[in-house]
Amino acid sequence: MASSRKVIELFYDVISPYSWLGFEVMCRYRNVWNIDLKLRPAFLGGIMQGSGNKPPGLVPNKFLYMTTDLHRLAQYFQVPISPPADPFEAMFEKGSLSAMRFVAAVQEREVGGDKQVEQVSRELWMRIWSQDKDITQPASLSEAAMKAGLSASEVEELLKLSTQEALDHRAFGFPLAVCHVNGKAEVFFGSDRFELIAHCIGEPTLPLAS
Repeated sequence: MASSRKVIELFYDVISPYSWLGFEVMCRYRNVWNIDLKLRPAFLGGIMQGSGNKPPGLVPNKFLYMTTDLHRLAQYFQVPISPPADPFEAMFEKGSLSAMRFVAAVQEREVGGDKQVEQVSRELWMRIWSQDKDITQPASLSEAAMKAGLSASEVEELLKLSTQEALDHRAFGFPLAVCHVNGKAEVFFGSDRFELIAHCIGEPTLPLAS
């Protein structure tokens, strides 16, 4: 008898390159593991403020390490990460609030799954973390929507609920995977916890670099 499908919620923000890595790997495992992957776009700035955490990019040694670390991870997982010319401006001055409101609005109007949310999220990651484009501009959001097969949609205040739910799970950063197993929520932070997630849900780990 086949085991019941486990539900994994993935909280993320497109401002986070580590979220992109976690997102792509979980999308690959979705086709291997017996799971229902639920995408949960949320606002990382709200998580940092609500948890009292400090972004790693604001710690000089962490920022230097991230540059090397992201290069290695991008090569290993074959995710086309190429940091913007001014990461500080992109992450901390411009931020992602308008972009994540847009993603949340797409999710609100989508019926029957997360296909459009997945496409829009990936396109926004591509624009900021591969093409060095400004995702805060309305034209950028509209272009991302068109590439995902959407018409122009209003950006609404729909992030508060998912961000608060992440905080309720004691989030302090993204990506955050919440595995629902036997009525209990098991929380995993980071893009390097796939073996532990597999152990938690009783699934095998496989080489999914591409």
